Amino acid sequence: MKNMDRFDPVKLSPAFKDYLWGGVRLKSQFNKKSDLDRVAESWELSAHKDGQSVVKGGQHDGMALKEYINAIGKEALGTRCEKCEDFPLLIKLIDAKGDLSVQVHPSDAYALEHEGEYGKTEMWYILDCDEGACLYYGFTHDVTREEYEGAIKKGRLTDILNRVEVKRGDVFFIPAGTVHAIGAGILICEIQQNSNTTYRVYDYNRRDKNGNLRPLHIEKALAVSDLTKAPERTDTPDGEDVLLAECEYFKVRRLRFDSDREFSVDRESFVSLIITEGEGSLLCGDVKLEFTKGDSIFIPAQENSCKITGHGEMILSRVN
Repeated sequence: MKNMDRFDPVKLSPAFKDYLWGGVRLKSQFNKKSDLDRVAESWELSAHKDGQSVVKGGQHDGMALKEYINAIGKEALGTRCEKCEDFPLLIKLIDAKGDLSVQVHPSDAYALEHEGEYGKTEMWYILDCDEGACLYYGFTHDVTREEYEGAIKKGRLTDILNRVEVKRGDVFFIPAGTVHAIGAGILICEIQQNSNTTYRVYDYNRRDKNGNLRPLHIEKALAVSDLTKAPERTDTPDGEDVLLAECEYFKVRRLRFDSDREFSVDRESFVSLIITEGEGSLLCGDVKLEFTKGDSIFIPAQENSCKITGHGEMILSRVN
């Protein structure tokens, strides 16, 4: 190890997106500073070409995440990332003031062949929601391609989708190929593969700021959608340290803390922390970072013990 300070944890500033369905709660509730009238998404951990997060403070201040990783060395991503050609994860906060389109994401194989990037498996953690807010994921029953295509053409797709009323703390795992839509009034932390490939299937006939209908991607959606019935869900367990989701791409935990709390990091993967409630400080080695609700912290892969002091909740994500 040539430069031990490469292993210092760093705060990240997000890239913002002002999609037409976005609101203002990321600014009002999660301390996001943006000149945009609405902030639909903040990309908290991103090295994607469509919007990178940026190091905030320290000797690498102002570096885009990809530039920062190149500067400190790819080993800081961890041994599980040695097989990765690109940064593996993308983590967002999403404020759905309006309904998102009904959409689907392709698998790795299809996306690499047709889009030149990896596919998109993702998970949602419900940070907050209006009373009665709902989302769609998967179908109410096994459907045929003909039934699926017919529902799209008739504008009746939501009739055969699995509609679920949500509450704060719910978790939804959305494998590539799952038809889904986030409904109005929901605030989400999304952990996903590093991909921005989305196939819109239905968009409520909405028009963009120029008055044009937003494009749909029906043929590609038909090619990649999983037509089986949505799996049964189980409630998220309560507790101070809870596994929220685990798949071949990522492992995600929710950590609640009151006063002092420790967790370990290792050489297998970097760790992303998204502060979803409260405030406090992180001590990792001899580096101390103060944090508050909405902050994003990147901890490079290393053998170390980290100490959290404060009160609140955070989402810990790593490569699996």
